[in-house]
Amino acid sequence: MIIGIPKEVKVDEFRVGVTPQNVALLIKEGHEVLVQSGAGVGSGFSDADYISVGARAVPDAKDIYDGAALIIKVKEPQPSEYGFLNEKHTLFCYLHLAPLKELTSVLAEKKVCAIAYETVAVANELPLLKPMSEIAGKMAPIVAAHCLSRYQGGEGVLISGADGVKPAKVLIIGAGNAGFNAAKMATGMGADVTVMNRTMPKLEQLQKLLHVKTVLYSSQIILEIINEFDIVVSTVLIHGGASAPKLITLEVLKAMRDGAVFVDIAIDQGGSAESSKPTTHTNPIFIQEGVLHYCVANMPGAYPKTSSVALSNATISYARKLANKGVLNAVKNDASLALGVNVYNGAVTNLSVAQAHNLEFKSIESCLEDI
Repeated sequence: MIIGIPKEVKVDEFRVGVTPQNVALLIKEGHEVLVQSGAGVGSGFSDADYISVGARAVPDAKDIYDGAALIIKVKEPQPSEYGFLNEKHTLFCYLHLAPLKELTSVLAEKKVCAIAYETVAVANELPLLKPMSEIAGKMAPIVAAHCLSRYQGGEGVLISGADGVKPAKVLIIGAGNAGFNAAKMATGMGADVTVMNRTMPKLEQLQKLLHVKTVLYSSQIILEIINEFDIVVSTVLIHGGASAPKLITLEVLKAMRDGAVFVDIAIDQGGSAESSKPTTHTNPIFIQEGVLHYCVANMPGAYPKTSSVALSNATISYARKLANKGVLNAVKNDASLALGVNVYNGAVTNLSVAQAHNLEFKSIESCLEDI
C-alpha cells in the first residue's frame, strides 16, 4: 500500500502523523511511504530522518494525496485540503465531526473512508485518544496557572499558594483519563483539588490514589459551588463521537469569580460550556463574564515532540493492520477499527455524528454487506 503523511496545515499545529521510527516498520512490511517535505520539522524530525528509513519526501500536499491511498494525519482536513480528497482515500486521523457539518458533508460527498482516532474503541477504552487526553490533562493546570497571573488578566493567585497563604482551588469536571492527569498535575503543583464526576467508582479511585476531594455532579451542585474555585477544568467526553454536553451554562459562568480561569479540554467536541469557542495557541484566551476561557482545540500541539511520539506509538498497530490486510479486511475483522469508521462510501456510519447533523445513518456493517 502507498501511505501518505502530509504536513499539518491547521493553525499552530506542529505534530506529525507518523514518526520515522514507525515509518520504518511500515516500509519493512513492504509498503511505500510518502512524506511531505517539512511534515516532521515541527516535531523535531527532518526530511533526512524519514529518507534514512526508506520514505520518499515529496514537495507538496497534492503529491501526497495524488500518490497515496492511506492518508495518516493528526488533525482533521482543513478547507485548503478538501480539494485533494477523493474516493480512493482512507483517512486516518482525529476528526471530531460532531461539530463539523461541512467537513462531514465533504467526506461523504467525496466518498472518503474516514476513520477517526477518537472513536476507535476497545471495550470502554479509547486507545488512540488516550495519549492526547493524558497530555491535555497534564497541560491544563499548567496553562491555567499561567492564566491566573494578573498580567494575563487573571485574579493574581499563585496555584501553589505560599507560606501562610492558601493555594488556588481547582475544580476538575470528569474523572476519566484527562481528568485523572489534570488532578495528578494540579495536586503535584500544590493546588487544593476537587474532582467532580457523574458516577462514584472513578471518584473513589481518585480519592484513594491522589487524596483529592470529590463531589458527585449535578447541575444544582455545580451552580452552588462554582464560585469557590480559581480554576475550572472540564474534561468531559461522551464516547462514540457525540458533542460534549454543555455543563457550564451561562448561569454557571456568571456565578464564577472574576479573574477565574476555565480550561475546556472538550472543545474538540464542541466544548462543554455554552460560552466556549475554539481558540489557538497564538491567541489562546478570551474573557467572558470576567472569566478567562482557554479553549485551544489542539492543546497537545504545544508540545509536538512529546505528542507526536506518543500518538504515533498508539496508532501504528492500527495503521499496520490497515496497510497489511487492506482497509476493508481490516475493518471487517477488527471491531475496534470498525467503530472508528465515521464515513464510508458516501454514508455517515457513526450514529452520533449523523444525529448531530440530522443526516441519515448507515452502519458500517451494512455498508460492507453491500460490497
